[in-house]
Amino acid sequence: MSTYACIRIIGYVYGINDVARSAEAKMVVAMAAFVMIIMATTTTAQEFSANEKAVFVQLHNNARAAVGVGPVAWNDALAAQALQHASYCQTQHIPGPYGENLWWSYGSGTTGTPAQAMSYWVGERPYYDYSSNSCVGGHQCGHYTQVVWRRTAYVGCARVACNTNNGIGTIIACNYYPGGNIYNERPY
Repeated sequence: MSTYACIRIIGYVYGINDVARSAEAKMVVAMAAFVMIIMATTTTAQEFSANEKAVFVQLHNNARAAVGVGPVAWNDALAAQALQHASYCQTQHIPGPYGENLWWSYGSGTTGTPAQAMSYWVGERPYYDYSSNSCVGGHQCGHYTQVVWRRTAYVGCARVACNTNNGIGTIIACNYYPGGNIYNERPY
């Protein structure tokens, strides 16, 4: 249903002939639009099994061992924080006290696995140039550098199935403590 059609319906329900005439009508329309946006996004948390959590930790530690940094351990509090952010179904990083990696897929039937997310993040390794401490060739590499950040000791991840105006998809979010990607510092 188009926004215009919704506005006309709201105008009809509230007996407002010209929806744009009054401040009250504008407020009703704004509130209705907000509710429609909220209702247009539905989420379903998809809990990681104990095995999937172990896979996440192992894949992180494999990448970390390859560059000589110590292992990370799973942290349920970080996973809960990741779930809170992923539940918004936004593919943008949020500022905060933790490091964060996001992976998403679109299309029905895509559940998202730890291996898929980690393959994407660790797949950025060729684009990180240690000598210049930067990403090369216009590519991203910050997901990779967070995975291998030397001071990071804990990771917690969450998966959410999202049904938004953009379609159906899955978001996997991982939070890290301490967070990495600190300006002018190398990851290892």
